[in-house]
Order: sequence, then structure tokens, then C-alpha cells
Amino acid sequence: MLLEEEKKEIQQEIGQYPHPSAACIDALKLVQKHRGWVSDESVKDIAQVLQMSNEEVESVATFYSRIYRKPVGRNVILLCDGICCMILGYETIYEHLYKMLGISWGQTTLDNRFTLLPISCLGDCDHAPSMMINNDHFNRLTIQEVDEILEKYT
Repeated sequence: MLLEEEKKEIQQEIGQYPHPSAACIDALKLVQKHRGWVSDESVKDIAQVLQMSNEEVESVATFYSRIYRKPVGRNVILLCDGICCMILGYETIYEHLYKMLGISWGQTTLDNRFTLLPISCLGDCDHAPSMMINNDHFNRLTIQEVDEILEKYT
């Protein structure tokens, strides 16, 4: 069930659009901001508020890679696996993260510190390989830099 604060914020977003369904992405982001992810129950609740079907909200939620449909760690690592990053060494960065954190794509560390997810493009092709942790962007990555970067996130 949506919290009153969530409902209020969603209603504010709805007011900015000509039709409630146009606020779908905003509603998903708001729920995720409060809960860290968007559950099936939240999808149903959002659908009801926006006068949409559950399937319509689900299709939006699953289309966007930054809407998390299962719980994630405190810090989400988005490692670009696009063609430029692939050519310029993202696999080395991935292998290092895999060994260092003990997790693969879609997994979360046992201490709930990190979740590792692929992302098809971060728009930083000329500075590949790149990744984001939460909203922080990093590029031209080396293994040594990855170690230093990860130390900053608790």
C-alpha cells in the first residue's frame, strides 16, 4: 500500500500533466525514492492512482533500467556494457568487480553494500569504459581507480 506521502507526491506530479498516466515514470521514481525499489504491490497501487492497468505500469517499470523491480543494495553499480565500453575494456572492469565483490550481474553483496547491474549506455562513449554508482558517474576506468572509487561507498 502506498504511503500517504507517496500518494501526495504522485498527485502533485499528476497535476503537471494533461492525463494521469503521463505521470507514470514520475510515480515509479517517487516510490523507488521512498522504498529503494518498486514491488509488485506498488505497481498495482500506482496503476490504481494513475487509472492505468497493472500491465501498463509494469511495462513502463520494466522498460527503464533505473527502475528496480527487486531490492537492491545501498549502492547500485551500473557498468556500461555498450559497444564502445566493450571495445575499450569493460570486461576487465567487470571481472575485477566480480572477484572483488563476489557478485555477478543482478546480484547484491551479502552485506547489502552493492548491487551490480549492466546498462546499455551511459552516453560516455568517448571516455569508455564507464560506470555509475548511484548518481555518480565515472569514466576512463582502470582497475586501480575502481578500487579507490568503491572505498568511498559504505
